[in-house]
Amino acid sequence: MTETKLSILYNFGQRYREPIFKAMDSLWDCKWFFGESCNDVRELDYSSLKDVKRLSTSYFTKNISWQHGALKVLKENNTHIILFGDLFCLSTWAILLLRPFVARNKRIILWSHGWYGREGIAKRLLKKVFFGLGDATFLYGEYAKSVAVKQGNRSDKLFVIHNSLDYDRQLKLRESAKKTDVYHSYFKNSDPTIIFVGRLTTEKRLEILIDALAKCRSMNHNYNLIFVGDGDKREYYEGIVKKYDIPVWFFGECYDEKKNAELIYNADLCVSPGNVGLTAMHTLMFGTPVITHDNPVNQMPEFEAIKSGLTGGFFSEGDVDDLAKKIVNWLSTVDRESIREACYKEIDTSWNPQFQIKVMESAL
Repeated sequence: MTETKLSILYNFGQRYREPIFKAMDSLWDCKWFFGESCNDVRELDYSSLKDVKRLSTSYFTKNISWQHGALKVLKENNTHIILFGDLFCLSTWAILLLRPFVARNKRIILWSHGWYGREGIAKRLLKKVFFGLGDATFLYGEYAKSVAVKQGNRSDKLFVIHNSLDYDRQLKLRESAKKTDVYHSYFKNSDPTIIFVGRLTTEKRLEILIDALAKCRSMNHNYNLIFVGDGDKREYYEGIVKKYDIPVWFFGECYDEKKNAELIYNADLCVSPGNVGLTAMHTLMFGTPVITHDNPVNQMPEFEAIKSGLTGGFFSEGDVDDLAKKIVNWLSTVDRESIREACYKEIDTSWNPQFQIKVMESAL
């Protein structure tokens, strides 16, 4: 049997992907190629991987780019090439188009969000050509796969691998997690606490959550709110909070995962009124359910981990009244401990590096 040798070309190394990258590195003979970070997402410790090459990136517009040296993956001693599936990276297009002429026997797999369901005709056609040039695509969610198939893409080339965080480390913290008085000490009350974990940015639509809690309070349903994270909209949200008589804790950024575990475990509910993303992975891991909006076209793939009535629920996108209603109903009716176990099961079953590796093995 031929040994699996991978060349992995990624836009840059996001810190949260380090566990899955390390799992791949330990299982297969991997050579990694990473471009330059172009945003404020934390980068991984590249020394944690065995064979890493850094590539410079040129941006012709905000989205269109070229990774210098990327074409060398076609000449590497590899059996498979995994490419970050950026539709607007010209060097990725070049690799896909040149492969039949210079590396015909090498299998190429794209790793991408893929399809959102809001593509126009031109982008649909472009994506069909782009992903069709590869042998397979790793997708984060079943929704993206269903959209791709409806748009005429082959189902047998699409593999749903989901997403994950630092599962092994977080599992150890979860096993030792316990109830504390962290919220009672800060808020000086025993009301339920709602948490949001993530960047305080426009797309998270956190003003909807603040307005909904004010509406809840007007109906004599009192809740505390904590924001764990920072971002360019923090001052804006602080200004909105001042208009209402609701207790809010702007905790700020926290890279202490033990503290994050305590804050999430002791919260009653997470609400992410915009796209939910990795917030769902983080909070479900420590047993806290999530409410987010119900429009998959404007969601991130992680919304699929939310099972209505079990690991959270959905409200009508942008509707403050509906969000307030869903929060009240949820906190008035759920069995907290059974919900906690359901959240654990969802992550343990489908949103961890072990699950991802199994799917990768079937594709490779």
